[in-house]
Amino acid sequence: MPLTHRTPAGPRGLVGAAAETAAAQHLRALGWHVLARNLRVQRDEIDILAREPGTPDVIVVLEVRSRSGPGFGAAVESVDARKVARLYRAAWSLQCEGHPELPTSATEGAVWRVDLLALVRDRDGGWCLERHLRGLQPT
Repeated sequence: MPLTHRTPAGPRGLVGAAAETAAAQHLRALGWHVLARNLRVQRDEIDILAREPGTPDVIVVLEVRSRSGPGFGAAVESVDARKVARLYRAAWSLQCEGHPELPTSATEGAVWRVDLLALVRDRDGGWCLERHLRGLQPT
């Protein structure tokens, strides 16, 4: 069962949690194995930690961003170089030190990557994947 460590606060937190749930369901439908959600790694947080299907084993740190409408710009625009650097810092910490609730065997020998999933609300109030950007790099 995936790890979950954060309870959303307020309406914005609830919307973000709903988008993260939709993102995890999308990944599972594509054959991904979700290892953890809302994983605290020192002072950082990983929205979703998952294993991408296929060979070689690829562990992906996923940042989920969502927008309920076009009024605040695109979801992908809300991720800056500092956020990407924090995601890499969290991934590095997991690789080097592990996590007390994540078995070492779950990530051992894998290639690591940082991705961004951007979701938007559809007309029915559900979530639709707008973009999946693979291999984000801090600049």
